[in-house]
Amino acid sequence: MRLCVVFQVLVTVELVLGICDAFPSNEVYALNTFKEAIYEDPLLVLSNWNGLDSDPCGWAGVFCSMAQDHVIKINISGASLKGFLSPNLHVLSSLQELILHGNVLIGTIPKEIGLLKNLKALDLGANQLTGPIPSELGNLTNIMKINLQSNGLTGKLPAELGNLKYLEELRLDRNKLQGLVPANTGSDFTSGVRGMYASGASATGFCRTSQLKVADFSFNFLIGSIPKCLGYLPKSSFQGNCLQHKDPKQRSAALCGSTPPPTSHASTLSNKHQAVEEPRHQTSSKPTWLLALEVVTGVMVGSLFIVGLVTGLQRLKNKSSIIPWKKSGSEKDHMTIYVDTGMLKDVVRYSRQELEVACEDFSNIIGSSPDSIVYKGTMKGGPEIAVISLCVKEEHWTAYLELYFQKEVAELARINHENAGKLLGYCRESSPFTRMLVFEYASNGTLYEHLHYGEGCQLSWTRRMKIVIGIAKGLTYFHSELDPPFTISELNSNSVYLTEDFSPKLVDFESWKSIISRSEKNSGAISSEGAICVLPNTLESRHLDVQGNIYAFGVLLLEIISGRPPYCKDKGCLVDWAKEFLEMPEVLSYVVDPELKHFKQEDLKVICEVINLCIHPTTSRRTSMKDLCAILESNIDTSITAELKASSLAWAELALSS
Repeated sequence: MRLCVVFQVLVTVELVLGICDAFPSNEVYALNTFKEAIYEDPLLVLSNWNGLDSDPCGWAGVFCSMAQDHVIKINISGASLKGFLSPNLHVLSSLQELILHGNVLIGTIPKEIGLLKNLKALDLGANQLTGPIPSELGNLTNIMKINLQSNGLTGKLPAELGNLKYLEELRLDRNKLQGLVPANTGSDFTSGVRGMYASGASATGFCRTSQLKVADFSFNFLIGSIPKCLGYLPKSSFQGNCLQHKDPKQRSAALCGSTPPPTSHASTLSNKHQAVEEPRHQTSSKPTWLLALEVVTGVMVGSLFIVGLVTGLQRLKNKSSIIPWKKSGSEKDHMTIYVDTGMLKDVVRYSRQELEVACEDFSNIIGSSPDSIVYKGTMKGGPEIAVISLCVKEEHWTAYLELYFQKEVAELARINHENAGKLLGYCRESSPFTRMLVFEYASNGTLYEHLHYGEGCQLSWTRRMKIVIGIAKGLTYFHSELDPPFTISELNSNSVYLTEDFSPKLVDFESWKSIISRSEKNSGAISSEGAICVLPNTLESRHLDVQGNIYAFGVLLLEIISGRPPYCKDKGCLVDWAKEFLEMPEVLSYVVDPELKHFKQEDLKVICEVINLCIHPTTSRRTSMKDLCAILESNIDTSITAELKASSLAWAELALSS
């Protein structure tokens, strides 16, 4: 009998443990889609988010219930995450807090957030979110705190926020919100006409939020007047808008665009009533010919109206479009993406047909990888161009990829330096599916080709030093003169293109690799020959920050002076091979490319000193590119006079370089 009891207890415990161990797979899926929508994680906050792990309770920023059976909180603040908000977060039905403050999230706020019925705190402040505030947030029946401050949100304040009876704190300041502060049904816009506090009949809007203690609407473009029911808030909560109040201080009329006050609802109804009533008294006395004329005129006006409507919709389409988040037959998998037309307004957009003609039916291929194909072409009456076509299938092209493409085009378009490849424009078409970037063409190919394909003899020591200093100047511009700084995703000899006179041009063709590979659910392993050696830092972190570029610059210097690739199967990693020589000045010459008949010992010492500064294992002790460039420029003389003094072979090298 006792054995039976013990057995039953053990079975019961096992069943309970089994139930506890079974974490909802749909919640794990939702967290994984959140990670997929993040395309940059410079602090590696999500590095332990393992998609194969069935229990996410130990993942950074994820907090679970006491029973470890549901996610109740996500808190990842100030982590510099770049990406989008996945609409699949609504699957986390027990979520009580979603805190993603101080990141670089872009795109719109998914309306599906409004399905999180248990949510008590939503903090998406200090990001770069755009588009309207979804009215569905008014369904968050248990919400107590909403913080959407310091974004780029547009549109009107949803009156549905007034349904949130437990809401205590609402921060919407420093956005681009417009319209009135919704207070009451039927009187939301009368306050704008009368220029006084709105009175409160049949309260909806914010007049229903009886628990609201803290609210900030400042520094938007709100119009009208402050609702009387919100008069208890400090006046600073409404400053920096377009309200009809001198105190608090409002924006100037020039900034507000002199928006006319909205028409009274009552007068609008009256006008409509008159417009309907007047024809009734006149219809019976109209002659037949006049009725016919009116019918013809009506048809013409109707036609013009339809044309105008179609034109208006076409213009609206340029501002926003619906792009699939995931390819599916379900309409639920679609989200509205508000495209910032101003972001690409100064960038030339080419048609596929233009580029097809320029690149001879895309037959002139000068480079390829699993992620892209590079074509050479010549624009009619214009420059030679290099066209990078992204190799991604339409079914893998998601909403966040489209926004990433647009932001990357805008990012590349701001670069303007003699040692950086210039983006001339882009191509974006749906049939056939096309995403292309158009750069100016550097006619001498890549530095990699010259160093490793038997043309190294063209690169004299002086010419290599000029290339080194040119690359240093380009990186200094990227890191110090651009705000925010720009980094090359894979800095190596394949990303350095040479012009006819061997001036270096830095081009970031590989920035798409990680995002495209993530969209296709593969590992994104780097296969570009000789491009990268897996160094102490992980590839992901090294490519996303300035320090990673400095390390890669040190490796590139080694490649330039030695003529060896960064990694080869037989000899391993270039840095490991060179370390023993770099630490002993008397054998530095062993590092130099044997194809070079002449080099300057003084220059070699400077180069090796800079290499050591770049590859220092402690990132905080690496010297900035600005200082490294100054060291190179002040200690290496690339003038013809210096070359003539240094070697009797200089005349021969000078003849080669001319």
